Amino acid sequence: SLRAPFAKGSRIAAPFSHPTGGRSSLAATFQAVLGIVVFVAISWALSEARQKITWQVVAAGIGLQFAFALILFKVPVLQQALALLNAGVNALAGATEAGTAFVFGYLGAAPGETAYPYAVTDVGSTYVLAFRVLPLILFFTVLSALLWHLRFLPWVIRGFAFVLRRTMGVGGAVGVGTAANVFLGMVEAPLLIRPYLMKLSRSELFMLMTCGMATVAGSVMVLYSIFLDGYIENPLGHVLTASVISAPAALMIAAILVPGDRGTEADIADEAIRYEGVMDAITTAAADGVRLMVNVGAMLIVLVALVALVDRVLGMFPDIAGAPLALDRIFGWLFAPVVWLMGVPWRECLDAGAIMGTKTVLNELLAFLKLAQYSELSAQTRLILTYAVCGFANFGSLGIMIGGLGAMCPERRAEIVRLAPKSLLSGTLATCMTGAIAGLLA
Repeated sequence: SLRAPFAKGSRIAAPFSHPTGGRSSLAATFQAVLGIVVFVAISWALSEARQKITWQVVAAGIGLQFAFALILFKVPVLQQALALLNAGVNALAGATEAGTAFVFGYLGAAPGETAYPYAVTDVGSTYVLAFRVLPLILFFTVLSALLWHLRFLPWVIRGFAFVLRRTMGVGGAVGVGTAANVFLGMVEAPLLIRPYLMKLSRSELFMLMTCGMATVAGSVMVLYSIFLDGYIENPLGHVLTASVISAPAALMIAAILVPGDRGTEADIADEAIRYEGVMDAITTAAADGVRLMVNVGAMLIVLVALVALVDRVLGMFPDIAGAPLALDRIFGWLFAPVVWLMGVPWRECLDAGAIMGTKTVLNELLAFLKLAQYSELSAQTRLILTYAVCGFANFGSLGIMIGGLGAMCPERRAEIVRLAPKSLLSGTLATCMTGAIAGLLA
């Protein structure tokens, strides 16, 4: 079953509670505080224009992370509200599966939703990305067109423009994209502000890309919660909270790495895309969505294949420490000091670094599975990694981002390609900030 890989581990403690036993909490606190400082310092060192950095935004980003972390775990009403919002996203994903099941049969639906011609022994193997994930892009393309035609999106954008201008100085379009990324994917969320992509400044575009890398989609949150069920308490709450906490960190890190003007939303309110009616919106957006699906699928295939090719080349070298070289092992060694800065004890950093390497080189799903196999890790380390792994910042996502945003805004494709590798770094730093805060409060 899907839960089998997690049988070796014990349950993680309740959110932000102090795990019993282990080392001094003072040492973990020192590491996490140092980590937050170092992650911000790395962003500052790699900034395109240090003199343009607004440190009020940095303070606001860190403050919002702590505020969200404390509020989400102390106010039950907010936890329930977030669960309801996520349920709404899941309902949309379920509606999409109704269409994919009609067209692709059992390949486009989960077991139990439609009859399978064989006995299902591994539910995870039935999740075919081409038939169950890519169609979500098509559906959300049409949905965003309908929401625009019904004048709902312009109203939402004005609301976010006001709220985020008062907090982090972020424009309304980026605010909507940021909020959407908490529950949607890095392709679906920008669809909600597609008319504004041309007017975003370079800094705003990078913020949007970083938020996509630092969060996870609502459509996979449920999948992760199924994997983690029986291994941690309230798995959906952990994953959802990690995504929420990472959003302000993503805006902050992006504002340091690529500082610039973030106030272009004043011009956005005057722009509109007009459809002749509901059916015109549906048919036009469906044609756009098909092109978007093809672009995303093609780029994903190419980049994942390139990573596999590099692993094959590395495998030709002599083994090191009894195992062949691979990108995830190399990145695991590189991430050992990074996870230490989140609050992981050094004796566990090589294993924890390998998990972060798996997440960066491959994807977060495999990293979650790998995490569950390390039963010797302490409860606090597993809690930190649960939050640090919860993000789309990996090489495969570069293909999704370039293909998706490039298709939505072909005029800025060259700029998107140049910013994409940096968004991998910024998204990783944002999730590391989230991991450090989890380590600090654990």
